Amino acid sequence: MGNACSVCTDCCGSNKTGLYEPLLQENERAAIAELLQYLENRSHTNFFEGEPLRPLSTLAYSDNVDLQRSAALAFAEITEKDVRQVGRETLDPILFLLQSHDIEVQRAASAALGNLAVNSENKLLIVKLGGLEQLIRQMGSPNVEVQCNAVGCITNLATCDENKARIAKSDALRLLVDLARSKDQRVQRNATGALLNMTHTQDNRQQLVNAGAIPVLISLLSSEDADVQYYCTTALSNIAVDANNRKKLAQTDSRLVQYLIALMDTKSLKVQCQAALALRNLASDEKYQLEIVRCKGLSPLLRLLKSSFLPLILSSVACIRNISIHPTNESPIIDEGFVNPLIELLSYDENEEIQCHAISTLRNLAASSERNKRAIIDAGAVERIKNLIHQVPTSVQTEMTAAIAVLALSDELKQRLLSMNVLNVLVPLTASINMEVQGNSAAAIGNLSSKVKDYSPFVAVWREPGDGIHGFLVQFLSENQDIAFQHIGVWTVEQFLEGGDADLAAKISQSHDIVASIQRIANTPLKKPKAVADANDDNPDDMEGDIVGLAKRVYDLLRPDAAAANNGNSPAPNAADDASRNASTPQDDAN
Repeated sequence: MGNACSVCTDCCGSNKTGLYEPLLQENERAAIAELLQYLENRSHTNFFEGEPLRPLSTLAYSDNVDLQRSAALAFAEITEKDVRQVGRETLDPILFLLQSHDIEVQRAASAALGNLAVNSENKLLIVKLGGLEQLIRQMGSPNVEVQCNAVGCITNLATCDENKARIAKSDALRLLVDLARSKDQRVQRNATGALLNMTHTQDNRQQLVNAGAIPVLISLLSSEDADVQYYCTTALSNIAVDANNRKKLAQTDSRLVQYLIALMDTKSLKVQCQAALALRNLASDEKYQLEIVRCKGLSPLLRLLKSSFLPLILSSVACIRNISIHPTNESPIIDEGFVNPLIELLSYDENEEIQCHAISTLRNLAASSERNKRAIIDAGAVERIKNLIHQVPTSVQTEMTAAIAVLALSDELKQRLLSMNVLNVLVPLTASINMEVQGNSAAAIGNLSSKVKDYSPFVAVWREPGDGIHGFLVQFLSENQDIAFQHIGVWTVEQFLEGGDADLAAKISQSHDIVASIQRIANTPLKKPKAVADANDDNPDDMEGDIVGLAKRVYDLLRPDAAAANNGNSPAPNAADDASRNASTPQDDAN
């Protein structure tokens, strides 16, 4: 406050004759004296209301520019150390000072307003009192300090959702885009921070894109300032949440993916993290899934995934999950060495989302290749799943059971999976309170039941663990059950009967509950379940998914006189196929 005080005391200067010229009004003289007294005890004074605010307001509304400077500097220095909710009586004089033609007054007043705009209630009141319009005028100032303070204040205002819409509809966006190109790094930093704060709703993102922000943000990815890189990378990541914007990003600069890959090797951890998240959102589209691999993005992603810093692990594993959706990328990801680190992340119990992304990626990698399924099993994924599946959250259980269902599609590996006792974990989970876990577990059992040489593992779990295979079939064949689940139950029974294992066939035939349920389904004209209809989309004439027809065939197999005459074979329900590929949803990131 030294500068403010000296200005006040110098306002009554002496002329050459040594006589004092009365430059101040009496109320202004009194205000200066009062203010000096309050400043002597500033640590215990609330300058935002009552008696201490009055002398500041008097100086602010003065016609004397030196007094206005003193008031503006005082407000700036006071708010630097003391930020609290204030009322209109505090903001009005500061907003009045913003209208001054004096650069020093503008600079200090905008700094004070920016400091107060840290408080949530103040943000709303500043805009309500017309502060936004005045700040927009200050953004056009030829003075860099004024620009910097005005943009910094708008950055703070833009963290409030109620303000964002008004900012988006004002001329502020165009000016922010222009100031992001400023040669002054402070202005550039504040402008890009404000643009980032405007990317958290779809409407505001669209306004930002319309204002021409995309090419500016991309060009600033090469900035030497880590904060500017962070703001731009995060803003682009949020913009990439919207499918239409991903197309515009592709049309704006063909090197965007290369820039983001390069940023994963920068020194700043937060920039590395946001670069991976931006690539994750871009990889919601097939074009980017392929491009990231083609531009050698797997190696830096693997490095981040192996780090000990949780945000880096989360961003990279989310990204690789989306990249793994494309079948062409499965083998390159496995060959790059991702499988073992992904298996390790299954045990990362500090973060459920990391576990989900890791197991979903493994499932995607196993989707279309026997070689890849074998590599995942060889690396110990199934054993790790078995050890963890009863300890992990339901969302992770869902992904783990889906992954086993996909691995179980391999005719070559089914017997191996059975020898690993996967039924001991799958059978109890068919009674899970979560329907997805139930369905995936049942689909995995169904996939394992088809065309295996040795059915003794199924016989071994007929009654336990839990209620055993018998309990699973009774539950899924119940008339109160979802039709898609009934279909899985009937189809699994068919696989067991056609497998030719006498012990298993006898157990099924001797179960009154199972036989009665299949007979009921066979005699009931049920509508074709959606899951089965979807499975038949590629072949409209294929009626094998009809649950009633399937139940009739199975019931015939249960009758000794008809079994020899029936050699039909039905396709598996598509629950496991539905679970074969899974992406992470594009997300915007925090301010």
